[in-house]
Amino acid sequence: MRLEEYEYMYQLEEQFWWYVGMRQITDAVVLRQLKDGSGRRILDAGCGTGFNLKHFSSIGVHDVFGLDLSEAAVDGVRRRGFHKVCQASITDIPYVSESFDLVLSFDVLCQTALPSVNAALREVHRVLRPGGFFFVRVPAFQWMRSSHDEAVESNRRFTCPEMATEIRKAGLEPEWSSYANCFLFPAVIARRVLKSVGIGKGSDVRPLPTGLGWIDSMFRGILGAEAAIFRNGGKLPFGLSVICLARKP
Repeated sequence: MRLEEYEYMYQLEEQFWWYVGMRQITDAVVLRQLKDGSGRRILDAGCGTGFNLKHFSSIGVHDVFGLDLSEAAVDGVRRRGFHKVCQASITDIPYVSESFDLVLSFDVLCQTALPSVNAALREVHRVLRPGGFFFVRVPAFQWMRSSHDEAVESNRRFTCPEMATEIRKAGLEPEWSSYANCFLFPAVIARRVLKSVGIGKGSDVRPLPTGLGWIDSMFRGILGAEAAIFRNGGKLPFGLSVICLARKP
C-alpha cells in the first residue's frame, strides 16, 4: 500500500465512519465467539497502523498481537504505544503452531496473488489452535475495481462463494459468511462510475470536506444498522465487502 495511505489510516481509523462502522460489524460477528470469557490470544494479521489492536485489547482481557508487512504500518502501531507487533507477512507468520484462539484479517488477502492467498490461509490454519476462529474481510466483486484498489494496492476482489472455497482449501471450515456495506452500495457504484471517467480518483478513505461532517454520523448509523442485522444472525445479499467467520476443526 502507498506510504501516504498509512498516514491517512493512522489519522482516521479511530473516528472515521468507515473504520468505526466496520469495527461494529466485526464485533457483531466475532464477539458472539468471545462472549464466554477473557484470556483469548488474538492475532491481527495485517494490522495496519494498529487501532484494532487497541480495540480488541479493550473489550476483554485478551492477549492481542499484530503483524504487518509494511514498516510504515508497524511504526504507526508503535506510535499508538502498542508493542506486541512485528514486521512480517501473513504468508509467513512468525509464531509457533497452534498459538492463537482467533486470527483476524482485514482487507489483506486482496493484496496477494491467488497462490499466496492459499499460502496465507494455510499459515492461519497452522497458527490457530484446534477449535480456534478466523475472521476475514475482503473487498467484493471484481467488477467493482477502481482507482481506490490501485491506491491501496488491492489485486483481487472476491465473492462469498470464492472466499469460502479458498478457506476450505486451507483446511478451515466456513461457519458463516455475508456481504457487508450493503446499504451504501448504490452510492458507491455511482462513485466508481465517476472514478472511471477521472472524477475523484484515488482511495475512498479520505477526510471529509469541511462542512460535510454530518455525513460521518449518518454513514456510521447505516453501518451500525447492518451490524445489528449480523448480531441477530442475519445476512446481506450484496455489498462492498465479503466477511466470513471460519473455524479450525
